[in-house]
Amino acid sequence: MTKKLGQEVNIRMQLAKNYQQGIEHLTAGKVDFSRFGPASYIEAKKSNPDLSVLAVETIDSRKVFYGIIATAEDSDLKSIAELKGKSFAFGDQQSTIGRYLSQQYLADNGIGANDLNHFEYLGRHDIVGTRVGAGDFAAGALNESTFRKLLSQGEKIKEIARFPNVTKPWIARSGLDPEIYDALQTCLLEITDEESLQRLKIDGFLESTDEDFNVIRSAIDDNDRFFSLNKDTQNTKQSLAKKANAPTKQAQNPVTETEMADISATE
Repeated sequence: MTKKLGQEVNIRMQLAKNYQQGIEHLTAGKVDFSRFGPASYIEAKKSNPDLSVLAVETIDSRKVFYGIIATAEDSDLKSIAELKGKSFAFGDQQSTIGRYLSQQYLADNGIGANDLNHFEYLGRHDIVGTRVGAGDFAAGALNESTFRKLLSQGEKIKEIARFPNVTKPWIARSGLDPEIYDALQTCLLEITDEESLQRLKIDGFLESTDEDFNVIRSAIDDNDRFFSLNKDTQNTKQSLAKKANAPTKQAQNPVTETEMADISATE
C-alpha cells in the first residue's frame, strides 16, 4: 500500500473481544476494515448499509468451505436422524457455522430444538470439537479447518455430515477514502506470499459482492424454523407426561410442580 499510494502506510491491528464488539467497531467507523464471518458481515450490513466487501478469502481457490457435524470417534451415530433425543453443541450464537447454517441443516433434516435432549452454545469451534470428543455432547457443529486441526492433534472425533458455507469477507467501513480502498483491495487480491496466506489458513483472495452472502441471509431469516420445528409434538409429549404424573384423590404424595417440570424437561 505504501508503494501504491506513494506514502508511508502503517496498519494497527485491533482484536475484538467478541463478535458483537467487532461489529460495533466497524459500523461505528472505529476501524477502517475488518475480517468477519459471513453472519457477522450481514448483521453489520443491516446496521450500516454503506459497508463494502473488499474481498473474500479462498480455500482451494474457491469461495466455499464446509461446516462439519461431528461425533465422538466411538459413537454409534451415523446419521442426522439419529440425533433425536441426543445432546448437541453449537458455537457462538452469532456464528455462521456454529449456529445459523448448522441449525438450518438440522431443520432441513427434520431435527429441531425440541427434538434435542439438550443443547448449548460453547463459543469456539475448538471447544465444540473437544467437548464432543470427550463425550460431553453426542454431536456438535464446527468449521472444517478446526475439525482437521483437532484430528491432527489426536482428537477422537469423526464427521457424520457437512454443509457448505461462504468464506470470510474482508469489509471496509463506510466513508473510507476511495484511493485507500482501491489500494487495500488491490493489495489483498495480489497477495501471493505463502507464509502470510498459511497464517490465515487460506490460499488467496477473490473479488466478491454482497449477493454472495444471500445464502447466509436465508439461513438467518430461516432460523426460527429450528426452534419451532416439531414444537407441537413436544408440547403433546409434555402434556402427556404431566397428565401421567398428575395427583389423584388417592395419592398420598402428590407430584410437586418442580418434579412435573423436571419430567417435562427430560421428555
